[in-house]
Amino acid sequence: MSNPADVSEPVDAREPREQTLLEQLGGISGLVYSTLPVLVFVPANSLWGLTVAIWTAVGVACGVLVWRLIRRTPVQPAISGFIGVAVCAFIAYRTGDAKGYFLFGIYASLVYGGAFVLSVLVRRPLVGVVWGMLNGQGSRWRTHRDAVRAYDVATGAWAVVFVARYLVQNHLYDEDRTGWLAVARIGMGWPLTAVALLVTLWAVRRADRLVEPAPDEAEKTVGEEDRN
Repeated sequence: MSNPADVSEPVDAREPREQTLLEQLGGISGLVYSTLPVLVFVPANSLWGLTVAIWTAVGVACGVLVWRLIRRTPVQPAISGFIGVAVCAFIAYRTGDAKGYFLFGIYASLVYGGAFVLSVLVRRPLVGVVWGMLNGQGSRWRTHRDAVRAYDVATGAWAVVFVARYLVQNHLYDEDRTGWLAVARIGMGWPLTAVALLVTLWAVRRADRLVEPAPDEAEKTVGEEDRN
């Protein structure tokens, strides 16, 4: 007769797994969907005018949100994207100029870039701060110099992305190059975000190895505590 204690409990295959950072951003499809409102805004403005372009961009953002709801995929990125498009459309409406659609993103890049740079200067790299909050490590990573350096690199990568976006797109805005603004928004959007995410993934893995002891080291520490 088998011992009930020896019977392993069945594993629930439906147990939810922790989402990756890319999945929290909406995945590859979410990054691609974020470019759709811009793709339709500029042609619609050229063909039918600003009012139609505004409603077309908002309609596409709304369609993306509904599509993600139907497919039961993470909707937070779509909600954020819809709000962002609505704000950009409102600015374009208030300024009466199609290039006003890009104004919010330009100055948001300036603010984000400044925040990332400042966090490195004060030795609180934002990537480390945010990841420490998400994984429950808090600020333990700050006691490891190499971990701080890894987060400095990742935070610096995001700073370069946002500062570059601001410099290029602000120049195009001043030159009234609305079409090229759309190209820059897309070209400097998810492709650069993907690069920054790769650097962030490297930094997070490196820092986690430094902060969290290896399994054999952890068991050794527990054994020493039990003997004491």
